[in-house]
Amino acid sequence: MSRSVPNAMNVAAQPLTHPDRAFFVEQLLAKPKVQEAFEYFEGCEKEITREQMAICSIPAPPFSELPRAQYLRERFIEIGLLDTVIDEEGNCIAVRSGDAKKPLVVVSAHLDTVFPASTDFLVRRVGNKLFGPGISDDGCGLAALIALTRVFQSLQISTSGSLLFVGSVGEEGEGNLRGVRHLCTKGKWAGKIDAFISFDGPGVENITNRALASRRYRIRARGAGGHSWADFGTANPVQALGRAIAKLATYPTHMHPRTTFNVARIVGGTSVNAIPTEALMDVDLRSATDEGLVRLDAFFRRAIQEAIDDENSAARKDSRPLNVAVDLIGERPGGETPEGSALVQLALEATRMLGFKPQLDQASTDSNLPMSLGIPAITLGAGGTSANSHTLEEWYDATDRVAGLKRALLVILGSAVTR
Repeated sequence: MSRSVPNAMNVAAQPLTHPDRAFFVEQLLAKPKVQEAFEYFEGCEKEITREQMAICSIPAPPFSELPRAQYLRERFIEIGLLDTVIDEEGNCIAVRSGDAKKPLVVVSAHLDTVFPASTDFLVRRVGNKLFGPGISDDGCGLAALIALTRVFQSLQISTSGSLLFVGSVGEEGEGNLRGVRHLCTKGKWAGKIDAFISFDGPGVENITNRALASRRYRIRARGAGGHSWADFGTANPVQALGRAIAKLATYPTHMHPRTTFNVARIVGGTSVNAIPTEALMDVDLRSATDEGLVRLDAFFRRAIQEAIDDENSAARKDSRPLNVAVDLIGERPGGETPEGSALVQLALEATRMLGFKPQLDQASTDSNLPMSLGIPAITLGAGGTSANSHTLEEWYDATDRVAGLKRALLVILGSAVTR
């Protein structure tokens, strides 16, 4: 009995839930236009790298991503995606309608970086490596987004479903996934998204199908302050936060599920000979499960209160007690796109077919939000390798970038089919 598959350039006839996904991917690979697209990627490597360097030269700290969003919108329009907007939250969105309109597949990368606007964003090349803040996270994802839109438009690749190309805001730091949160829950496309594919960082093997839950807090302790000699014994907010950090460090992180914490920032005081009136710290809590995060969160809150109580108890009796405010500044939900789901299986087969060994993993990305809403979602690397992410020494090597783009194309084509 012969088996038929859709034309790769219009995959309307074939559902994503086809039981033989390896055969499906094989047939996609055999299509002339897919091979033409692969050749296009191979021939444009230098151009893609130049695009990545241009993107990364534009500062985009959380809540200040507009210049980079405007650049991306201009590139989309130049490529031929005229239905392009910057939405109310700051996401850059370009619509590419399919023949049957559905399913609606989001293809995204995040615009923001962890670095302030005052950072030197000049990208420098050393051998095969590009050095620059955000060059990998998520410069390579944004470069992939542009390369993919260009190949779809240049080769006139048609799909049954519609593609929503998105440069999202607020993935990093205190952004709290505000871009995809708006996209999936409040914006024009809320309730209409059938699948979500995010490109974040490098790699060809990893497939993030599980969302790493996290909570982020800002703790502010306040007291009377005073002179370091004359008022010695006055309750000290910096010392109180030090007590809290010491308590947090005793949490048994070796326990299952994997759980981590990070004291990311601590600020307080004005002079070496003055007892501070205020101290502040930011803390990131993460766990592989929601239950693990709840346990860590409860321990952390107790540690804060006990530290404040201990500092107040040790202070002079005439000292004004410290008070503390614990503010939740970010919460990323957990979730999962099951290994047996059509989207994950498609990504696994596409990775294998290109000669790589796929690895399912768990991370905190834009996909957290759609996963938490039950929308099939994965995050993929955009090819290449990197190191020192979130530091000024971040670097990216474009070797195997093309393989990442090939996998991306196969997964997008396989996703944009009638359900």
